[in-house]
Amino acid sequence: MGGQEDRSLAEIAIFGGLTERELHAIEARCRWRSYAPHEQIIDFEDDSKDVFFIVSGAVRVVNYSVSGREVSFDDIQAGSIFGELAALDGERRSANVVAIAPTTVASLSPTTFREVLAAHPDVALRLMQRLARIIRISVERIMDLSTLGANNRVYAEILRLAKGGERENGRARISPVPIHGEIASRVSTTRETVARVMSDLARKGLVRREGAVLEISDLDMLQDMVEDFRGD
Repeated sequence: MGGQEDRSLAEIAIFGGLTERELHAIEARCRWRSYAPHEQIIDFEDDSKDVFFIVSGAVRVVNYSVSGREVSFDDIQAGSIFGELAALDGERRSANVVAIAPTTVASLSPTTFREVLAAHPDVALRLMQRLARIIRISVERIMDLSTLGANNRVYAEILRLAKGGERENGRARISPVPIHGEIASRVSTTRETVARVMSDLARKGLVRREGAVLEISDLDMLQDMVEDFRGD
């Protein structure tokens, strides 16, 4: 179980703007649990319907092909949520969720979660905005898979990761350095292809590894490369 110091929803983005009293009321209805790295939190097609809030740590959303190949959809960091689809529509889970760091989560039953949304329209709006972002990213990835070659899909994924990292003066920092196998899983290619593309970007001076950080030296140039391949 997570320690008492972890039992706060103050950093969960969709609850931003709630009073301390309102947060405490929701926290009191949560179940709390901690997970070790690689420990499964949600199983694909599970009947469970709870929604989870990541208090600390991070999780990965993955599925597996018939042949056993891992397909990674997203890494979700502390402050965000997962499992909301089953809580909202009552259907089975659509993916596996695994901890990728020591992770503490709070969970609510679907009934309680829907009560919170009904009582706090601003929270419901933030949830809808989050789902809208997920849909936009999914549409973009579907288009990339349908129209781009493997090398160009890797460029597009590095760009997505860079946009989610630290950005300043046209540069970006991705931390931790993305693992080749994880990128390959997300864009449906091989580790060897990812390694080749990363080496090419390094030779061009666009990427550089600095310890546990991948630095992008010219975000605009990388954006232009991706848009050229997309035909924008």
